[in-house]
Amino acid sequence: MRLGAGAFAACCVAIEVLGIAVFLRGFFPAPVRSSARTEHGAEPPAPEPSAGASSNWTTLPPPLFSKVVIVLIDALRDDFVFGSKGVKFMPYTTYLVEKGASHSFVAEAKPPTVTMPRIKALMTGSLPGFVDVIRNLNSPALLEDSVIRQAKAAGKRIIFYGDETWVKLFPKHFVEYDGTTSFFVSDYTEVDNNVTRHLDKVLKRGDWDMLILHYLGLDHIGHISGPSSPLVGRKLSEMDSVLMKIHTSLLSKEREMALPSLLVLCGDHGMSETGSHGASSMEEVNTPLVLISSAFERKPGDIRHSTRVQQTDVAATLAIALGLPIPKDSVGSLLFPVVEGKPMREQLRFLHLNTVQLSKLLQENVPSYEKDPGFEQFKMSERLHGNWIRLYLEEKHSEVLWNLGSKVLRQYLDALKTLSSSLSTQVAQYDVYSMTVGTVVVLEVQMLTQSWLRFSPCSCSASHRHCTGRLSWKSHCHLLDFLCSFIW
Repeated sequence: MRLGAGAFAACCVAIEVLGIAVFLRGFFPAPVRSSARTEHGAEPPAPEPSAGASSNWTTLPPPLFSKVVIVLIDALRDDFVFGSKGVKFMPYTTYLVEKGASHSFVAEAKPPTVTMPRIKALMTGSLPGFVDVIRNLNSPALLEDSVIRQAKAAGKRIIFYGDETWVKLFPKHFVEYDGTTSFFVSDYTEVDNNVTRHLDKVLKRGDWDMLILHYLGLDHIGHISGPSSPLVGRKLSEMDSVLMKIHTSLLSKEREMALPSLLVLCGDHGMSETGSHGASSMEEVNTPLVLISSAFERKPGDIRHSTRVQQTDVAATLAIALGLPIPKDSVGSLLFPVVEGKPMREQLRFLHLNTVQLSKLLQENVPSYEKDPGFEQFKMSERLHGNWIRLYLEEKHSEVLWNLGSKVLRQYLDALKTLSSSLSTQVAQYDVYSMTVGTVVVLEVQMLTQSWLRFSPCSCSASHRHCTGRLSWKSHCHLLDFLCSFIW
């Protein structure tokens, strides 16, 4: 029985779609996820390791800061702050970086370097995939565990002004907000004025715990005229004034508070030499991260260089800073300088909580987790930590205690680095076999359809221009070609 052109085309389309689906399955690998559901509430924190002692800590550590302000400047490259432009146009920020009470980092933003995936990475600690580029066009509510979700659950009052992407990602999480659209790229003035106009009032108030500001103007300037435009310098000067206003206000209010405040300056992604972003060039992935607080006071001659970290490290650090559980899907590590001034027992407690969270994530996503070097380092660190606790409870001041504590601390930091790297690698692993099979299926169907077109005779004696059957078959081929071009 001869197969009709329409039936043959339908079969080809079905197989083509199947091949594309198999390819996409390999191209968009399953993300690293915790099996614990966020809506079920927070799990009890892991207790401090004990070695026969009954007085170990079992509760979550208290907050380190009374208020946290996040200033996110869209498309802020690291050299805009740490390079010659920063020295020239951001003198106040440069002073804080070089001599003030601050810690500075170069935070690597993994591709895709577009806004929504980067906000997701900053707040959840997870690595978004390329499918999030599509979601960036119309961001749905974020269902993953995040610092914002944990803060709201803990009763923290969060205020937001800026890019409306945050409002879409975290609906009903802000006690007050004013979203601005990024649609009008030619506007680089009003889009930022709409954020800054709220500052004088909100900084005088004390009825909030977390303030998030997302400025879009610099990104718009990049899209219009590139990073070398004189408008960039003016915008950086404007942002420097904003940071000075916020910082001086926070310092003036600290006398009335039991804990210091934390000011965070960061970018979601960088800016290429043409002013665009989305890819993986150094200019697009390197962003500045500056943590400013009186808790980071430095002594004269204390030179702090900007170290390289991952953007996903911010979520774990903010969670510890606010006294919150680390988001369950986070693959990031605590930025240790934030807690370096704390007593040894507290430092080890923070590092233990982070390694426990990462080791759980590893166990749930890697079948052979017991052979992972990071997991082995974690178990060794935990055993040494228990021994340190026992010694600590017996004699709180001794050289042996200090030496053992320093050893445990280094072991934890190594474990964190290895665990984070293992989980990040797991996210980036593409299923090459599925991609290959999908590609072969699509190409085979294309070759088959081209052969059919070349050798199958027309069913009528009329010219092809009037042959509806042949035209119908050609329309099916056009559909196949469209499907292929959409993917490739």
